[in-house]
Formats: sequence, structure tokens, C-alpha cells
Amino acid sequence: MFQKYFKRTENDHSAIGRILLTYENQLEEILIASKIKPVLLFKHSTSCGISAMVLRKFENKLSDEMDAYHFYFLDLLKYRSISNLIARKFDIPHQSPQLILIKDGEVVDHSSHYGVLQMDL
Repeated sequence: MFQKYFKRTENDHSAIGRILLTYENQLEEILIASKIKPVLLFKHSTSCGISAMVLRKFENKLSDEMDAYHFYFLDLLKYRSISNLIARKFDIPHQSPQLILIKDGEVVDHSSHYGVLQMDL
């Protein structure tokens, strides 16, 4: 019923720059990429209205600065096992929505829910 409000289209410019996180080996790529420029890892539940609103506001907030980051996006409903691996690997409890900031191969900050919008990047 609410899918029409949260659905992304090919012409949705706020989605430009997302790198979809779809397989576990990408976590090693993320650690390497974070040594070149910081990585933002956004964990999103596509069935949650709060997650959709936070994602939309987050992307709008950073739209002019996105070139300064690698922006990885994880669909939690499709790839829950990757979310669980992230929680174990980085010792961060699973939340949604959740933003994880990685620099030089280390998690330097993370937040969830509305706290994502308050993070200093």
C-alpha cells in the first residue's frame, strides 16, 4: 500500500552515487575504499517509513557533498545476512535506519534512526 511513497525510480536524482551493497566480499572493498576517501554505509529497511524519511533527508542534506564520500547502500530486507556480518565485523548492533562512517579502514562513527541526520561528517 505505501510502496508508491517509498519507491525509487530511475530518474530519482537523490539516489545518484549509491553503491549497492549486495555481497559479503564488498566489505573488504569498503575497507580499502575508505583509505582513499571516507565511506558512508547506509542500512535501510525498504518497508519502514521512518527509514525512508531519514534516507531522503540524509541524501538531501549531503547532496552537494556526496563527491567527498563513497556512499554504500544496504537493503536490509534483501541482504539481512550482510547486515548481520556488519554487526559482527564492526561490533555495532544492528539498527535501521543506520549510518556507519568508515575512514582508513576503521569505523569512526555510527548512528541510527533520527540520529543519522545529526552526525558530523
